[in-house]
Amino acid sequence: METILVVDDDKDIRELLMILLQSEGYNVVEAENGEEALKKIDINTSLVILDIMMPKLNGIQTCTKIREVNFVPILFLTAKGQDSDKIIGFSAGGDDYLVKPFSPSELMARVKALLRRHLVYTNNMSVKEDKVNNIIIRDLIINLDEKSITLGNKQISLTPREFDILVLLASTKNKVFSAQNIYESVWNEPYFSISNNTIMVHIRKLREKIEQKPQSPEYIKTVWGMEYKIE
Repeated sequence: METILVVDDDKDIRELLMILLQSEGYNVVEAENGEEALKKIDINTSLVILDIMMPKLNGIQTCTKIREVNFVPILFLTAKGQDSDKIIGFSAGGDDYLVKPFSPSELMARVKALLRRHLVYTNNMSVKEDKVNNIIIRDLIINLDEKSITLGNKQISLTPREFDILVLLASTKNKVFSAQNIYESVWNEPYFSISNNTIMVHIRKLREKIEQKPQSPEYIKTVWGMEYKIE
């Protein structure tokens, strides 16, 4: 039984989410603000549904702190629906974004999609112990079995989405991927023009982590504005 942490200062929203999620067989843990959420999240947490506008510690700050130690999927559920709000949410490490008021059926579809991707990400593939399943590009080593990144002698921490994008680009060196290619391959969802912003944010965050000079990248190259490749 997956455990979902619901973080919202609105008691009615928490109760509604608890009813919806428990009806689908999920275990639900509640928190009414970010500080409480950070105390309740643990290794059994499979998903976090996170409001943004909360007292003490808002959702963006909470997401950033969670990402320092945990790759659990995070779904922002908030009344803040501007494109700029979504970009900030994705930049903080969020995996998905749903605006209130929301459709219960759409919420459950997104919850199930995030949990499904997380399960695929966390399950190690069955390989022989003496086999090392790596992608190596100069000083960059991507260990596909351990889902780990090493650059030189430094371990790099990536979110699941960042890891999936990097693997996609690195698996076929010099192949050019459009923003639509990346979004549909990694998110497994239909592509819309707003998805460009999501891809740009994730590429920027990736470069900040693996490039010595993010403004002059050695690994992830931009081709024709919104297309990318790894050389």
